[in-house]
Amino acid sequence: MKELIKLQSGTLRYIGVELKNPHHVTIPEGVTVIIGPNGSGKSTLGRIIEKGWNIMTNAISSAKGKPSITYVEFNDIHSLSGCHVEYYQQRNEATMNDEVPTVKDIMSDKIDLPLWDRLCRQLNIDGIENKKLNYLSSGELRKLLIINTLMSSPDIIIIDNPYIGLDAPSRKLLDEAVAGISASGTSVIMLLCNPNELPPCTDTVIPLTGLTIGAPIACSGNVEALRSRLMSLMDFAIDTDRLPKSPHKPATHEVTLQMNCCNVRYGNRHIIKNESWKILNGECWALAGPNGCGKSVLLSLIYADNPQAYSNDIVIFDRKRGTGESIWDIKSRIGYVSPEMHLYFRHNGTVAEVIAQGLSNTSGNFARITPLAKEAAWRWIDLFHLEKLAERRYNTLSTGEQRLVLIARTLIKHPDLLIFDEPLHGLDSARKRSVKAAINSLVKRDKLTLIYVTHFLPEVPECVTHTKTLQKLKNV
Repeated sequence: MKELIKLQSGTLRYIGVELKNPHHVTIPEGVTVIIGPNGSGKSTLGRIIEKGWNIMTNAISSAKGKPSITYVEFNDIHSLSGCHVEYYQQRNEATMNDEVPTVKDIMSDKIDLPLWDRLCRQLNIDGIENKKLNYLSSGELRKLLIINTLMSSPDIIIIDNPYIGLDAPSRKLLDEAVAGISASGTSVIMLLCNPNELPPCTDTVIPLTGLTIGAPIACSGNVEALRSRLMSLMDFAIDTDRLPKSPHKPATHEVTLQMNCCNVRYGNRHIIKNESWKILNGECWALAGPNGCGKSVLLSLIYADNPQAYSNDIVIFDRKRGTGESIWDIKSRIGYVSPEMHLYFRHNGTVAEVIAQGLSNTSGNFARITPLAKEAAWRWIDLFHLEKLAERRYNTLSTGEQRLVLIARTLIKHPDLLIFDEPLHGLDSARKRSVKAAINSLVKRDKLTLIYVTHFLPEVPECVTHTKTLQKLKNV
């Protein structure tokens, strides 16, 4: 296989992070997977390949000179348009979204090309042209960003964790799309943290551990064997017997949630239509459905982030919504993690501060941190092995490290209702197993109510015994 890029330096640097490169790695043409646990340096290496050529000690070369490289990541919902959304609840408020462009606005003439139709059908997002950008689900956004990149035909595409938020059919379609891109002459570099996501078309794997780049491994068509071999990179476990104990008595309400024929619509477009749901105290539910069916919107009604919650018939913790309770009364009893919350969570404090402030009900960094809150935060820091990151600024962490911190921030207040919307996004295989085990143990020990959303069935905790499935409405 022809050489694509040669990383000639023994040390590579980018924005304060240093990677060791003892093998002076050569990346060949085709599909290359860079894989490692959270914090191993995958995204840093991706950025070095994209734009770290000959900066400081970096010596990088290619037989093609400097190839055109496009990097696709999903941290910024507005990377396509340049517009800015102030807070994650904004998409729930119709009057706040007038300046947010539609997919048609940002894709312009591209939507008239045959390639646009073909790729949209391949990834099952045809018909989204008139949706505003911040109305896209996390899965739809990822697909749109990938399609936009594919239509630009660069020499190299670097895709950071592309399978996050995709349902099973979409994962298979993405595998097929990547194989097609490679066959057309564009090389693909995928940054992954889960060996099971290794696509069948993989040509080369480059492992990373501890900010050190390993020697490339030729796949030779035996993806299954390579997946098993790479699992050894994922070394992380927690002791569930050390889960911090709740300071609260178990909740005594009967009905955690009851929704009666609920609707959410913006103009003529229904997102939720005549949905009913009843959850009793202590029950554990999975919320299922394809990308774009409205799962996150339904959850926004429960968490009181959506103004339309008050025009619907909803009972929460035995009390009818709108009968005098404040939003903060509701939020104080609910722990909520979602891709949107992660996307818009802006905090310039340390990891210890972010976790400690989970005891308040604010999303920012304004709450005063008491000695008791610090003590509680350190219990979760110890449990999740975050000691080395405790004094690091939250915004300097990798995406997976940030997600683990946000989970600890959610669990610290021991809520009566846990709402986990794709909570394991960005976590490597070992951390996924550990967080899943923690959820199972907490729910069983403290008799919590759980709503769990995921597109990947193996991630559903064993404590889940009920499932509600949403269907995608035709006008969405």
